[in-house]
Amino acid sequence: MKIGSGVEAGRIASIGAATDFSFRVRESSLKRAMDVVLALTVLIFTAPLMALLALLVKLGDPGGAIFVQVRCGRNGETFNCYKFRTMRVDAAERLKHLLETDPAARAEWETYQKLRHDPRITFIGRFLRKSSLDELPQLFNILRGDMSVVGPRPITSGEIFRYGSNFRYYSAVRPGVLGLWQVNGRNSLTYDQRVAMDIEYVREWTIWSDVKILFKAVPVVLGAGGAY
Repeated sequence: MKIGSGVEAGRIASIGAATDFSFRVRESSLKRAMDVVLALTVLIFTAPLMALLALLVKLGDPGGAIFVQVRCGRNGETFNCYKFRTMRVDAAERLKHLLETDPAARAEWETYQKLRHDPRITFIGRFLRKSSLDELPQLFNILRGDMSVVGPRPITSGEIFRYGSNFRYYSAVRPGVLGLWQVNGRNSLTYDQRVAMDIEYVREWTIWSDVKILFKAVPVVLGAGGAY
């Protein structure tokens, strides 16, 4: 299986993880322990809610309740990232048509990789995105060791070029359910600003920075700040 042009699935070679520096976050058993405890705790309390949301997703639009997409992780390894499906089953065709026929939407997509008025998103999907509940299945990614609670948001192989040589910072850590840019502007930020914050997070990481992001995330998520 191939990703992009001749890049082997399961590993993003050559661009891969940093080899010229060592990050405390990579060796932090405390961070991993915190990830597991938080993920298990949230999963126990939200299991009934997740079952209900899965049912609503399926009733709202034909197709599976869980959306699985290959994302880039630590050391350049790829993994299957889980989310509740928020888009219609013909989302790819809808996006292609929109970008070909609407210059304003195309410009917005090129800047943010998101659309404020996205025709692909279902009714229940808008609620899930606003409330960030679509991310709940990523608790399983955390338990599997693919992701962390806090870290750079997981990207696809098609987004690597936006990081340039700084991709080594991104791939030095596990991607997170919560990121620094999510609590500092979220979708109102340009992609370049998001990349800068991902790099800042990795370079300046401490366990206390994770704790600060967790506390800052509470009002952001509850208020749906910058979410769409």
